[in-house]
Amino acid sequence: MEINFRVAGRIAKPVAEIYEAVANPAILSKFFTTGGAKGRIEPGATVQWSFAEEPGEFAVKIIEAVPNEKIIFQWPGYEGEDGKIGTKMSTADYLTTVTMLFTPTDDGRTLVQITEEGWPETPGGLRGSYTNCEGWTIMLLAMKSWLEHGIDIGRDLYS
Repeated sequence: MEINFRVAGRIAKPVAEIYEAVANPAILSKFFTTGGAKGRIEPGATVQWSFAEEPGEFAVKIIEAVPNEKIIFQWPGYEGEDGKIGTKMSTADYLTTVTMLFTPTDDGRTLVQITEEGWPETPGGLRGSYTNCEGWTIMLLAMKSWLEHGIDIGRDLYS
């Protein structure tokens, strides 16, 4: 069984604005990277993301970035301690791959799809995938709230 997931949501903004919100560290830091982001998403770059709820910076290696279409990156896999629910996340010794697709809809909105894959078939890998699925769902909700209404719900969800 391959461990992966996909989340998706529609945001009432044009594709270019949605893509820029992810690629630009100053905008991304307003709704997702609660501890800040360093570096613009560009092919071959390695950017740093920080989250207030997790100590330290996380290296995000950009594999592909096609403006207004997709971003593919790899970052460290994370697992709960021995796969137990409710434990502090720990860095694993492998990378997972995240693909973000940005598709304009006929009504002027943007469909954002995020998939992540690459966990081992272990209890920790399964737990890590569930945790990241939750995180990407929150990211989509926070991006929608920020871009459509200027409201930062991301920090409130983690504080």
